[in-house]
Amino acid sequence: MIVPEFWAEAREQVRHKGRVVTVRRYGWSDDSVEAAQEHARMRTREALDAILSGATLPRRELRTNYGIAGVPIREQIVARHGDVVITRNSYGALCLNTPDVLFADVDMAERPSGCAIPFGVSAVVAAIAFAVGFFAWHWLAGVALAIMAVWAVNRIALRRRQAAFDRDGGAEARALALVDAFSATHPDWHLRVYRTPAGLRVLAMHRTFQPQDDDAAMLFSALQADHLYTVMCKVQHCFRARLTPKPWRIGIHRRIRPPVAAWSAEQATLPERLAWIAGYEQRSSGYAACRYLRSLGDTTRIDPKAEHVRALHDAMAGAGSDLPLA
Repeated sequence: MIVPEFWAEAREQVRHKGRVVTVRRYGWSDDSVEAAQEHARMRTREALDAILSGATLPRRELRTNYGIAGVPIREQIVARHGDVVITRNSYGALCLNTPDVLFADVDMAERPSGCAIPFGVSAVVAAIAFAVGFFAWHWLAGVALAIMAVWAVNRIALRRRQAAFDRDGGAEARALALVDAFSATHPDWHLRVYRTPAGLRVLAMHRTFQPQDDDAAMLFSALQADHLYTVMCKVQHCFRARLTPKPWRIGIHRRIRPPVAAWSAEQATLPERLAWIAGYEQRSSGYAACRYLRSLGDTTRIDPKAEHVRALHDAMAGAGSDLPLA
């Protein structure tokens, strides 16, 4: 895992076979901006040479929902605890980044809503109702009857789907069932389970993992972990856990200043940014990012490094509090 202190971008442009080729790449360093700039120039030259040789590469770094593919985490470093790094992400929340203590984020299924019947069924219901209204009264009556019939049939179908969903215990019970099933087939694993605002968080305590490990992929698959999170783990070579609320969940709708994802060190002292952070920290102190639910498996197996991360995570995320989740 790399979370660099300094960032830069370089640009190279040449004319090749009658066309202009422009390549941009980022560079990074823990030493200085100058070292980051030199790294950016080196990466840009390497990419340009490869492109001119026929390689299919992007002219610029490709951004994803979690940052930039193939590039280290570009966020403000707030604190370091050994090789655990606390960063402030692009929307202002604090995140824990660890190279080898396994976290898995599980998004829960949403309760059924909206349209509950297929288009074909809706069309048949509408056609029958329209025909009845048309032949019995008037074509306008047919239209009105068709609308009411589709609405009524959909409402009945939706209530049945919602009842079935609730009968199984709802979204949380379904997600917990996945964790329980995994634990039953892997009783030697020690798992801690947390509730988040939109799902579950699972922390493995019995040993450390690498993000590319087959066992980590197996857990992600079994728990139907968030796809973007699993991709990020492999790309950024780390596991992450959000420690503080998402701003919009606590009534803060103004974005952190400056409102850009590309972090650079000079942003740290901007008055607007410092004012936003002060307001966010004051508001977020009344909320928790997750809540501890239970432990599963062989709870006697506790890796010292996993325990260090657990203690840090639980304290900063408010996992043992009764605060509302956000």
